[in-house]
Amino acid sequence: MIEFKASIKQFGQKADKTHWVFIEIPGELSQRLNSENRRAFQVKGKLDNYAIKSKTIFPLRGGGFIMPLNKSDRKQIGKRENAMLNVQLERDKTVYPLNTDLVECLADEPEAASFFYSLVKSHQNYFSKWIDAAKTVPTKTKRIVQTLHALSHKLDYSQMMRFNKNKD
Repeated sequence: MIEFKASIKQFGQKADKTHWVFIEIPGELSQRLNSENRRAFQVKGKLDNYAIKSKTIFPLRGGGFIMPLNKSDRKQIGKRENAMLNVQLERDKTVYPLNTDLVECLADEPEAASFFYSLVKSHQNYFSKWIDAAKTVPTKTKRIVQTLHALSHKLDYSQMMRFNKNKD
């Protein structure tokens, strides 16, 4: 486990990361969590007293990683940009189970399945977690249909979200 203090930051105009709120994990500390590679990986721990798990951290050019803080995280932490956080992190090796309805539908869509299973596990999880987050059956069904459509057109998660945003 690593422990450090971090300032909450926000990207300005930065392609897909525009306006992301995040904390930075310095290179030497991130190496203690995962010295194996320079790819995104999952962590768990605490941000102040707020427990987190299965949070993806992403590599930065030149070393270090960032951890995005979504709206729910920021609400639970109760802090805004430039505030300091006490951070405790360790590698989270928990395997996230894919949404079973999505897996069943992929079995009937070989082209979509082929693209889906060619994605790294964390990118597969983006689709699955988005479907799992649906609060109603109609929303879940709509998200599965949108996912299958995107995968059959070889769109990754962020491309699908941009495509769907323009349709709503």
